Amino acid sequence: MDRNKVFFIVGSQDLYGEEPLRKVAENSQNIVNYLNKSNKLSADIEFLMVARNQQEIINAIKKANNDDDCIGIICWMHTFSPAKMWINGLKLLQKPMLHLATQANEFLPWGSIDMDFMNLNQAAHGDREFGYICTRMGIARKIVAGYYTDEATLSAIESWICGAYGVREAQTLRVARIGDNMRNVAVTEGNKVSAQIQFGFSVNTYGVGDVVECVNSVSTEEVKELLNLYEKLYTIPDKSKNSMNSIFEAAKQEIGLRKFLSEVGAKAFTTTFEDLHGLQQLPGLSCQRLMADGFGFGAEGDWKTAAMLRIIKVMTKNVKTSFMEDYTYHLEKGRERILGAHMLEVCPTIAANKPTLEVHPLGIGGKSDPARLIFSTARGKAINCSLLDMGDEFRMLANVVNTVEADEKMPALPVANAVWIPQPDFKIGVQKWIENGGAHHSVYSQALSVETLEDFCRMMNLKMILI
Repeated sequence: MDRNKVFFIVGSQDLYGEEPLRKVAENSQNIVNYLNKSNKLSADIEFLMVARNQQEIINAIKKANNDDDCIGIICWMHTFSPAKMWINGLKLLQKPMLHLATQANEFLPWGSIDMDFMNLNQAAHGDREFGYICTRMGIARKIVAGYYTDEATLSAIESWICGAYGVREAQTLRVARIGDNMRNVAVTEGNKVSAQIQFGFSVNTYGVGDVVECVNSVSTEEVKELLNLYEKLYTIPDKSKNSMNSIFEAAKQEIGLRKFLSEVGAKAFTTTFEDLHGLQQLPGLSCQRLMADGFGFGAEGDWKTAAMLRIIKVMTKNVKTSFMEDYTYHLEKGRERILGAHMLEVCPTIAANKPTLEVHPLGIGGKSDPARLIFSTARGKAINCSLLDMGDEFRMLANVVNTVEADEKMPALPVANAVWIPQPDFKIGVQKWIENGGAHHSVYSQALSVETLEDFCRMMNLKMILI
């Protein structure tokens, strides 16, 4: 992910004269300098201008819209900035916006405060004027209130920046559906045109033969080089001829998939076990390793989860984030929990231990035994989220969960897995997930904060339901 920039636009007006406006610019640059030197933000803040009238505001917002490196704008009302000046500019805004309700001075100079000070430092006055017009116009924005050096303020700005990176990714993302959806499944379907209108990402289907062609073009030398990397990264307990032949084929699939995705420009993709014609095994290891490199993935043609996984990997800088599926319940009274897993495809960025690379039979798909990485997930708080197409709207459903260790080892279940307790408790978590139409596939992340997900949904005009 490239490091991008955010424009810092300061609201004022011509009424105050040149000297106060020079002070406004000086204070603005000081704040921007502090934000950049804090090392708390994952984007560079660039002081764009002190906007004093309608035309300057229009120019500033046009510049933000047209700059591909700009992921959003921060607006600060240093003084009072009459909001009718902002209307035509805000009508043009196409980038995420944060309203920073702060002030240049942390403390009021109680003993010397006068009207000159009040006129220059009236953010409280300007915030309310600016906030009114944004609310009246329905402008989606995040409001962060607090002194700009406070840790909480910096954290809130960074959360918004991560969300803005997600918006940028959504607007340029291509999702490749390799084959169609699993037959007769409802929740993985959806309106791809509506999704592109709202989010920006495009979803197109490719025949599995297109991937097979790329896989068959892979040379033995390429595969051997990748197998050497597997030896360094993973424990391979069975190096029998049959096992290594399967791993060889999995490596060939990985190289072929990478070539295919590069050719079509996709950073997210889906597969389905019901459409494997020409492939020797269901892609498992290749999907896991592509996810580990930041690709989005959805099983059984689930393009919504594939897109959201890629977007959230961008927002979390690809830390501890994976495709996931609710699989089965443990219903011991007082110790209820959920075992999450999938047939093969769980991302190793959430692994608590060095994965083992193993080959085992798979009861569906009708192909040879596939290779996969096996591991358990680290303990800790996480969030499960699911993008849903409800027909008349898209919604984001999210549940905070507490990941725990499994009670015992599961030697007969050779898949990567996670065990978690839904919050606030098992019954409410499960009931509300089902009640709100939650999917069995989700994006599971120990790095995504609720605040960042809320920021992203606000920017995307997406209804969010948090359990």
